[in-house]
Amino acid sequence: MASPHSAPPRVLTIAGSDSGGGAGIQADLKTMLALGTHGMSVIAAVTAQNSVGVQGYWELPVEAVIAQYRSVVDDIGVQAVKTGMLASAELVDAVATLLAERPAPVVVDPVGVSKHGDTLLAQSAVSVLRDRLLPQATLATPNLHEVAQLTGVEVTGEAGLHDAAKAVQDLGPEWVLIKGGHLEGDAVDLLRGPDGAERLFRAPRYDNRHTHGTGCTLASAIASHLALGLDVPDAVAASKAYITGAIAAGFPLGSGIGPVDHAWRWRNA
Repeated sequence: MASPHSAPPRVLTIAGSDSGGGAGIQADLKTMLALGTHGMSVIAAVTAQNSVGVQGYWELPVEAVIAQYRSVVDDIGVQAVKTGMLASAELVDAVATLLAERPAPVVVDPVGVSKHGDTLLAQSAVSVLRDRLLPQATLATPNLHEVAQLTGVEVTGEAGLHDAAKAVQDLGPEWVLIKGGHLEGDAVDLLRGPDGAERLFRAPRYDNRHTHGTGCTLASAIASHLALGLDVPDAVAASKAYITGAIAAGFPLGSGIGPVDHAWRWRNA
């Protein structure tokens, strides 16, 4: 007898685990649930992490990452994929090979450094991410530190977002979203499409230091909205609204930087 319930859209995150629950796999799955999708995970690394920093991380074996991916994709299937912390050149290369199948739209968040300034990507992996993974991306979502790491382009003001987006797009992703959250003033992000057309997304900057997990959350929100059937510009717009609300509702946790609130819409309902 058929179930009266149908499965929600399925979104897969390939990333690292954050033991503090604010970023990484944990943030991804919370975001996916909040936006009405079914989140699944391939854990690539495990971190010892809290509100004050990353105390250590350990990569999973490549064969464990491949096995997790095959288990999910071959049986359950996916409607969008998001990648985050991949840690090593070997893991980046393995994930790029898997995603060459292009089972669904792929959002690549090229995580290099944590909110606290801790390195999360080996130097030897930068070129592999640049040459092998970014060309698999439907959309890449680097912040300004990651733009500099990947392209050498340094952005000091809103006017520099254009050059940053073009430089990243030249590495192969179809779409690029440059996150300008580290600039002064409004929180401004720039989306560049395959035809070179650009669109700015602007939101007020809230006086709230509790912003752990913003990058993971935004990329996962975009992947979720793509799985729900939105095109890239509309998925980015909807996700920008979601992350803006999550940042405004960010809360203190521990003695350092607290997380954004993934459930802010539920709490405000």
